[in-house]
Amino acid sequence: MRLARVFPSKTTATPTDELAFYGPPSMMFPPEVDKVHISTVFTWDINKAEMLAEQWKQIAPVDIGGPAYGKPSYDFVSGRYLRPGYVMTSRGCNNKCWFCKVWKRQPELIELPINDGRIIQDDNLLACSEKHIREVFEMLERQPHKPEFTGGIEAALLKPWHVDLFLKVKPKQIFFAYDEERDYEPLREASKLLRDSGLLRSHIVRAYVLIGYPRDTKEDATTRLRKVMELGIMPFAMLYRDDNGAVRGDWRKFQRLWANPTILGSKMKEYRQQFM
Repeated sequence: MRLARVFPSKTTATPTDELAFYGPPSMMFPPEVDKVHISTVFTWDINKAEMLAEQWKQIAPVDIGGPAYGKPSYDFVSGRYLRPGYVMTSRGCNNKCWFCKVWKRQPELIELPINDGRIIQDDNLLACSEKHIREVFEMLERQPHKPEFTGGIEAALLKPWHVDLFLKVKPKQIFFAYDEERDYEPLREASKLLRDSGLLRSHIVRAYVLIGYPRDTKEDATTRLRKVMELGIMPFAMLYRDDNGAVRGDWRKFQRLWANPTILGSKMKEYRQQFM
């Protein structure tokens, strides 16, 4: 079956093969497909997704869904909704963070069959069983390229045996998260483990830092971002958006300054000399 996947927004993880589309179908040269899936990641794209569904139903039967619709997913098909190389080996998270929709659409963490890939997009990999985690790292050892852990690794769950596994696969980058104040102390403890192992160097270890949420200020956000740098971890500012995709005030420029590894690289050198 020839399945067209249509994406209202394009990201670095969106597939680019001949059956991946980003707008309405061509009426002059309509694609030859048997079915259409409209895959919607962001809630603010729902209106656009539904317009696309109306346009594509002239070509083939349409199903519309994706994370934006809040429905749980119990499988992962490599290369279908994420480009090859990206992989999810589990879904869901046991935490119930106020800003996160993962636990609302996926109320319990589930482990999936492990597909080959190098960019791990799990919601909370370290919350999985030890057996599953070790099998994921065995898969990563077989890959020709260094792995990336971009889904976010929970610092509070990091153990020495996890660090040993990271050392074996020589990751290109590992992302942690500092979204709430309670995340800082676990991140500080994780930084000690990583420093002792030799992983805390260059740009390998990074941390998402949530900014721009209601009642946040740039002064407070700057303090949090600098605290991450003092640990020897490169921050990546994640800009809060509401369900409509709206951003408070003029936070976009501030976010870009704190998400650019080239700009942050020189700052990191200063912080490493001062604090490490």
